[in-house]
Amino acid sequence: MSSHAFSAFIDIEPSSEREEASTAPVAPAKAFPRVYHSVPDPIELENLQWGTRLNGPSQPGSGTQTPRDPTDLEMSRPPTPVNEHEVDALQSFSYPPMNRYRMLSVCLINLGNGLSDSAPGALIPYMETHYNIGYAIVSLIFVTNAIGFISAAFCVDAIRAHLGRARTIIVAQSLMTCGYIPIVCTPPWPVVIVCFFFLGFGMAINLAMGNVFAANLHNGTKMLGAMHGSYGIGGTVGPLIATAMVTKGNLLWSRYYFLPLSITMFNAVLAAWSFWRYEAEAGMSLLTPLEIIASQRQNNGTASTEPQLQIKEQLARMLQSFKSKTVILGALFIFAYQGAEVSISGWVISFLISARHGDPASVGYVTSGFWAGITLGRFFLSHPAHKIGEKLFVYGMVVGAAVFELLVWLVPNVIGDAVAVSIVGLLLGPVYPCATVIFSRAIGRKEQVSSLSVISAFGSSGGAVAPFTTGILAQAAGTFVLHPICIGLFTVMLGCWFVLPTPKKRSTE
Repeated sequence: MSSHAFSAFIDIEPSSEREEASTAPVAPAKAFPRVYHSVPDPIELENLQWGTRLNGPSQPGSGTQTPRDPTDLEMSRPPTPVNEHEVDALQSFSYPPMNRYRMLSVCLINLGNGLSDSAPGALIPYMETHYNIGYAIVSLIFVTNAIGFISAAFCVDAIRAHLGRARTIIVAQSLMTCGYIPIVCTPPWPVVIVCFFFLGFGMAINLAMGNVFAANLHNGTKMLGAMHGSYGIGGTVGPLIATAMVTKGNLLWSRYYFLPLSITMFNAVLAAWSFWRYEAEAGMSLLTPLEIIASQRQNNGTASTEPQLQIKEQLARMLQSFKSKTVILGALFIFAYQGAEVSISGWVISFLISARHGDPASVGYVTSGFWAGITLGRFFLSHPAHKIGEKLFVYGMVVGAAVFELLVWLVPNVIGDAVAVSIVGLLLGPVYPCATVIFSRAIGRKEQVSSLSVISAFGSSGGAVAPFTTGILAQAAGTFVLHPICIGLFTVMLGCWFVLPTPKKRSTE
């Protein structure tokens, strides 16, 4: 058959008509639109940073959107409920892992501070002999030391905001090194007095940084107990070494300070290494990798103006802290505590020599017993204090310390007095860590550095006023005045502790 014969059975269409037929059919318009309630609205991640709550969107939108940028994050409905009782997330001893070395650094710094603070009690008789001075003149080292503490209170927070925690500790250790180097050279007495100013300034910075770091770890009472227990270890070992050097080794009193000088230089290196990335880890520990990128992109735009704003903000917080009832009462409480502690450490040996006729080579070790009691109290009584309740526990410790201090005054026996002094130290040991925990609970996270700096600095001035007053009165009346002064300071502590507000425990403790 020819092709013309088949054409009768086949209808051949034009190519344009075939293309129109192969096009997909178009769905008719819907009469009623459907709404899918499961489709989430875009919610932006607002103000995500360490220790703050995740808030809902300030201006909720509608529809859906594919994230194009890490800052374009979305969350599905329902939004996060608003919690009226905000809880801060706490780091722990082992997380981040570098916190182990940071805690070691803080403890070693306090060990060096204890070696420095406890030595004058054993060395004062030899200072008086070497420079031919009396109680009143030798007491000036306590005054300049306290002036250094007070001076640091006005600038420690601004230094930290501008330099960061690691560099701030380096500055503190450098200042203390500048104080130790002239002392080991046995300079004239006025130079020694000035050197104690630098020691006080550096110690105040170390104390503020250490207190804030340890108090904000999980189980802060235990961490503070370890930190201040290390101070007690230095206080225990210091008088032993100092007494042995001047009595057995026949060395000058100033040669002892080679020991705290070497520890201070080592601590500067350890603190710089362990705290170098502290701010970065603290700010990013709770963020996911995507959120970290978003935070870094957002911060890059404001990095240039942040230090100046932080310094002004920290100075404003410093001035604001003076209006806080907790700060004022806390400073007065630590004033009385430090006054009693340093007075006992500094003058009990002179009391035992003059009033109890003790041998200077033997009673020089009584100060070590006092600091050993403080050390044991901070290591072994801080944890029971956390279980019982710090507020109630401190009442019992202060009352017991006053009772045994009265026994030291009234019992005319060197051995009995030495044992009683050690028990006083044991009871006073956990008081400072417990008080710091109460202060940190009552003070907001942002104000803690400035407020605790004020408390430690102005409070520690009691460590100058009380020993200096004891020295002046001892020059006129006798060294027995140590005991009524300390009992009066214990009474002030009880009054401040009674008036101090009782904050609630954080749920993460």
